[in-house]
Amino acid sequence: MTAPSTAPAPSRGGRWIEHWDPENEAFWQEKGEKVAKRNLLFSVLSEHIGFSIWTLWSVLVLFMGPEYGLTPADKFMLTSMVTLVGAVVRVPYTFAVAIFGGRNWTIVSASLLLIPTIAAFTVMKPGTSFNTFLLIGLLAGIGGGNFASSMTNINAFFPLRKKGWALGLNAGGGNIGVPVIQLVALAIIGASGGPRVLLGIYIPLIVVAAVLAAVFMDNIANVKNDTGAAKDAAKDAHTWIMSFLYVGTFGSFIGYSFAFGQVLTNQFGRTPLQAAYLTFIGPLLGSLIRPVGGWLADRYGGAKITLYNFVGMAVATGGLVLASMQKSLPFFVSVFVVLFVLSGLGNGSTYKMIPGIFQTKAVAKGLVGEEAAAYGRRLSGASMGLIGAVGALGGVGINLAFRQSFLSYGSGTGAFVTFLAFYALCFAVTWAVYLRRPAGAESPAASASEAKPQLSYAEV
Repeated sequence: MTAPSTAPAPSRGGRWIEHWDPENEAFWQEKGEKVAKRNLLFSVLSEHIGFSIWTLWSVLVLFMGPEYGLTPADKFMLTSMVTLVGAVVRVPYTFAVAIFGGRNWTIVSASLLLIPTIAAFTVMKPGTSFNTFLLIGLLAGIGGGNFASSMTNINAFFPLRKKGWALGLNAGGGNIGVPVIQLVALAIIGASGGPRVLLGIYIPLIVVAAVLAAVFMDNIANVKNDTGAAKDAAKDAHTWIMSFLYVGTFGSFIGYSFAFGQVLTNQFGRTPLQAAYLTFIGPLLGSLIRPVGGWLADRYGGAKITLYNFVGMAVATGGLVLASMQKSLPFFVSVFVVLFVLSGLGNGSTYKMIPGIFQTKAVAKGLVGEEAAAYGRRLSGASMGLIGAVGALGGVGINLAFRQSFLSYGSGTGAFVTFLAFYALCFAVTWAVYLRRPAGAESPAASASEAKPQLSYAEV
């Protein structure tokens, strides 16, 4: 988590901004807004390509026919491990901005994407062992970390009143990297090109992103890591409750993004080209709808939107079970796209809940005004990095569930039944923690204030 430092920063020259005060309206109007939007633009570009490289193997496995010697279980294992690395590296990437500077780390994190891309270009051919593919796939996981560092960096540039818009745009622009690489793959497969063509397109794009970050982005000198906030957030029950709910929303989005094409080819016998025609639709709509989830949460309350969203996800998953058993491809694809849209809505509503939860806790502690706002920002900012990392682990679970389902039943039906039960559990947790109001009972955080024994999170 990053926070403004009260100590004057030493002059470092270059692209370091020594004074940054976006909450000052005069400063913001005079020069702050222009600088912040410029950094947002090129941060989105780097994060966007990071998402594309992270989900690269969801596309590459479509190119890998029988001549590669990989079973469906091998491919699901491969994408599971890529997802796992992407989730884990989000934690150190969250703190890297304050250590190295936002501009500097964007250059580094973008440049690092060359390693898995060039490595995949080198080994992508029949005869390469599964273990080699697995190792190279693990390297691609670093693309998942770009989201965490990009969100941390942009959070520091914008005033509180603009953070929702800026972070929503930043997250949505990054998420769209998933359907974009799938669309590029569709064009390449349609033109009878191979996987190396796809990799060859992205290698120069990575270089361009790194160079543009170096030329146009800035570091903020008075940003530092608040390790105390990270520890406090890790001790708070709500960080882990929200992590669990984010597993259900973002974990579903990224997990299905990796798995959708494989399910179509393995269960419905689609060719790589036929699968590619369909796989990008869900991630694209799920990415575009994410800001709408935030807007609905602002208007009606994040907990309520999240609760009803899990109802919708459970119903859609029930439809997938039925479509899978009936082997109905049109019904299956239609319901899967709906599930993607709902996961995107849930991404927005769950992330919008986080600041409200810690603001409510601040009020329960007797804090008011700017003191309460500062407390809420401190803990919500710290918790977001952990929640984002844990949430991404849901993608690992989804791919492992599909792997086991295909091994045991030859289809994804068993996995869908498991997901249905999980969404029901997410619904129950959301209702019990954030919407239920039992008489005389306390919420998990209520013990922080004896004077206010009953907290309400219904409007977060």
